[in-house]
Amino acid sequence: MSTQASPFVRLAASNLAAQSAQQIGLAAAPLVAVLALGSDVTGTGLLQVAQTLPFLLLAIPLGVLADRTARRWLMAAGELLRAVAFVAVVVLAATDALNLGLLALLAFVGTAGAVAYSVATPALIPALVPHGQLARANGQIELVRSLALTGGPALAGLLVGLTGAGVAFALAAGLSVLAALALAGLPEGHGAAAPRRDFYTELREGTRFALTQPLLRPLLATSVLFNIAYVALQTAYIPYAVRHLGLSGGSIGVTLAAYGAGMVLSAVAAPLVTRHWRAGLQLAAGPYAALFAIAAMLATLYWPAAWLAAACFFLLGAGAVLWTVAATTLRQAVTPAPLLGRVSSINTLATYGARPLGAAFAAAIGMLGGDVACLVLAAICFAGQAVWVAVSPLPRLTRLPEPAAM
Repeated sequence: MSTQASPFVRLAASNLAAQSAQQIGLAAAPLVAVLALGSDVTGTGLLQVAQTLPFLLLAIPLGVLADRTARRWLMAAGELLRAVAFVAVVVLAATDALNLGLLALLAFVGTAGAVAYSVATPALIPALVPHGQLARANGQIELVRSLALTGGPALAGLLVGLTGAGVAFALAAGLSVLAALALAGLPEGHGAAAPRRDFYTELREGTRFALTQPLLRPLLATSVLFNIAYVALQTAYIPYAVRHLGLSGGSIGVTLAAYGAGMVLSAVAAPLVTRHWRAGLQLAAGPYAALFAIAAMLATLYWPAAWLAAACFFLLGAGAVLWTVAATTLRQAVTPAPLLGRVSSINTLATYGARPLGAAFAAAIGMLGGDVACLVLAAICFAGQAVWVAVSPLPRLTRLPEPAAM
């Protein structure tokens, strides 16, 4: 990307390491809970709450911080905090002191670091590339994330199945450290030319913009419903796959990795899609693909085949990339630069903050109706987000808007 290529390549490398660490940790924790600690769907649901609750509690405060401080420093601090949490899991596992409560606590701490990184990254990208290349840059970030999602769960399943928790979490800790180091020397991405104001005033300003901008509102609503559905599916899937589909830890990792495979294929195709599909079609593709995905998973109730489960995750991943690239570029275009950290944090809150709600619903429903009831919950929410997109202005967009001014 001309003179900006080197900083952006380093940001992409940092993202690859950070996303790999995150995916290994996310996949390893429930596998350890089920295979080593004997947890059921209620336990994995509570673990999912711990893994996602920091997004609900910390996304908006960290978004304000991202607009006040150097964004790359916030990202590096988050990765180092996550590395500390992963090392603690290694130590506890090596001393046979690990239990579900401690695993959940350390998952919470590690995710707090992930929140800082996730909030600041979309706000930093416009400081590294010109507006005309934002879609391409976002597509490349999604590609490296897709690679992590492809390899991370399968590798976590293999390592946990063969060696237990220690090696998987040690690898994740090392990757988090590498992600922090790769950020050294990047532009700060802090456009705080305006005087600093009261924290709550800045928070209200960003929240008001995100909730009242006509194109951002349906993005937020769709993200909330999609992620409640996805986490309900994810919460139920591992115990469902073990008990109903008869899969081993390694096989479960492979089916989960299909999500990343779908993302990789979609990310590779993203430049072609961006050139030839209008913006509205790109934004609608993900929510509609989710309907076909959950249909494939529900089909395993009658045909318990691993390939159907893998197809579900593949379709979810393929559609999610098209949605993320178009939605992120749209958000960057309509949001003034001084608000990017806060508006990105609202999106992070919608994307990940909805996940503890999905996990909590799944844990409660799992207690009453088991794994199948959780799949039904996921199906209802996936249908809801597709309908929301269909009645919004998003499918009618022919192209993305020009950058907004403050």
